[in-house]
This record gives sequence, C-alpha cells and structure tokens, in this order.
Amino acid sequence: MKQKIWLSLAHMGGKEQQYIQEAFDTNWVVPLGPNVDGFEKDLNEYLGNEKNIVALSSGTAAIHLGLIQIGVGPGDEVICQSFTFSATANPIKYVGATPVFVDSESETWNMSPALLEETINDRIAKTGKVPKVIMPVHLYGMPAKMDEIMAIANKYEISVLEDAAEALGSKYKGKFCGTFGHFACLSFNGNKIITTSGGGALVCSTIEEAAKTKFYATQARDNAPHYQHSHIGYNYRMSNICAGIGRGQMLILDEHVSYRRKINILYKELLKETPGISFLENPNKDFESNMWLTCIIVDPKLAGFTREDLRLKMESENIETRPLWKPMHLQPVFEDCPFYGDGTSEKLFEMGLCLPSSPVLTSEDIERVVGIIKGMNKK
Repeated sequence: MKQKIWLSLAHMGGKEQQYIQEAFDTNWVVPLGPNVDGFEKDLNEYLGNEKNIVALSSGTAAIHLGLIQIGVGPGDEVICQSFTFSATANPIKYVGATPVFVDSESETWNMSPALLEETINDRIAKTGKVPKVIMPVHLYGMPAKMDEIMAIANKYEISVLEDAAEALGSKYKGKFCGTFGHFACLSFNGNKIITTSGGGALVCSTIEEAAKTKFYATQARDNAPHYQHSHIGYNYRMSNICAGIGRGQMLILDEHVSYRRKINILYKELLKETPGISFLENPNKDFESNMWLTCIIVDPKLAGFTREDLRLKMESENIETRPLWKPMHLQPVFEDCPFYGDGTSEKLFEMGLCLPSSPVLTSEDIERVVGIIKGMNKK
C-alpha cells in the first residue's frame, strides 16, 4: 500500500509545546487562563484590533452564541448559504428559528447577492416579517461578495453573521474575512488553517458583546457569591491547554496561508492543459483567498470521467479527497426549509472535488495526485 496522502492535516510549528508546558507548570490546565487571554489578544491583533474576540470550544458554539445575542428565537427566519457544512445551519435550529437557504453564485461559490435580495422580498411578502439574520459563508477560504451582501443587509436593516470558519487569513478588498458582519465565527478544528485541536471563536463588534459572550459561554453564572443563574448558559469556553496550541499556531499562521496558496498554484500549473478540469479561483484582485483547500470541477464531457470516478480512483491509491459540500437544501434534516436557488450549488456538488492541501504535502505528493488525474484523462 502506498503512503497515505491526507486531505488537510494539522501542522505544528514547534512553539505550541512551550505554551502548553507553561500551562502545566503553573497548573492552568482548567478552562480559561493566560493562554486563552493571550490567544484572544493574538487573534485581535491579527485581524487589525477593530473587533473583540472570544475563544470558544468550536465554531458551531460561536454561531450559536452569535444568534442568541442577535435575539434570534422561535418564529424568526435566518437566511443561510445553502452551499456549506451543516455546522453553519444547525445552530439556527438550536435557537428554534427556521433556516431559509439561498443558493450560490458561480464566481466565488458563495451566497448570491441577487438571490439574497429576491429571498428577502419574498419572505417579507409571505410572512410579513423581515428575516432576522443573513449568514454568508467564505467557502474553502474564498471571500463572499461582502460589499453587495452588506449593502443589502443595511438596506433591509438585517444583522450579518459571517461564517469565516474556513477563511482565517483571507481578505476581501484588503479587509480580513470575519470583520465585515456584526458577528463572525472562526474555527480551529484539526483540518483548518490553524488548529487548537478543536475550538473556535466568536468575533464581536463591541467589548460589551464580548463580555456577554463570555457570560453565556461559562454557564451564565450571575454575579453572586453562590451559584445563581438567571439565564440559560453553555459550557462553551476554550480550555487553557487548547489555547496554548493556538498561541503557537499563530506564530506560523502566515506561513500556513502562504504554503496553501503555493500548493494551489502548483496544482494549477501542473493541470493547466488538462481537459475538463477547472479550479475555484480568485475572481479578481479584490479577492485574496487563503486557499484552505484546492477545489476542482470535473466536467465529464471534456474530461472523460466524473468527479466520482476520480474520487474512487484516488481512494484506491490511498489518497484522501472529498466531494464539495452537499447543499443544505438537499439534506434530509432540512428538507422542509425554504430554498431559493438556480441550481448552482447542486451542479458544484455533483462535479466538484477537494484535493489534498495540507502544509505537510511535498511536491512529490502533489505530482502523485496530478499524475492520477492526468492518467484518468488519457483513458
């Protein structure tokens, strides 16, 4: 069996152990502590010190607490990008609201501004209410068309909660993803640009919102000498140990982004004359994706094989690839939710594949992946 090539592995820079050891040496192994404070500070500085960040147990927890603070509850509707991972949409159900799914546009694969406005007007006509939140996703690190989305949100006075889980380090018009909306979520899962083993963060607009996030994330304990609770709380804070990993990872964040972009460039160079293979690319200079994953579209009419043919061949060669996200409006759990679309995300799901993009990849690994694609093309 050939050596396994993974889709997206974590990569340690070497300094993580130092912060973890400090936590052990000072007995700060419980949730909260200096590493949590330091990690939040590092993230704030990286994003330009214009927001207030709270480290949490996951990106899903961040979305949940963002929705709570916006005041979303039963009877409300939240407009959500359909082409995403289920963790984007699940918290809408946690708070008892209804997801309204919107399709993507073909340039960035993210929420279509045209369909977004159409959706808002139709929901107002059907329900008599304005949707409570718009949730765009910066999919695979590619920034959504935030100028247009924010203009629509402001026109209808709707809050925006960005899902920037895959987009740390990505920029739109020189501004970091995760800093456009009133709230945003980040993820530090093991396969992301940086990792804390597991974890996430909520990007807040004000100090007061950050303080409230911390309150909800630590079981909503009232300011009393005994345990008293006037609100439902959650055990969502990041541990001091995990935050130590994050502090070490922040030191190599730019290197990780740079390397993933180089991987993407190498794939495109090696496959540039391969029939039926196209890539998710920055539409123009306003978009600066971190290229978290290099994604391709397989046109079977030109390539002579399908996305699934290629995925199975890769699997037989001990190479991990993955189909693009199955849209939420096609998921059984959300089959009763409204959807507004034109078939874009369904086509992407049918034809799209994520290629190995880890910082641990060598040029030989990439050439092995490319060789299989070219070999399929020649059959």
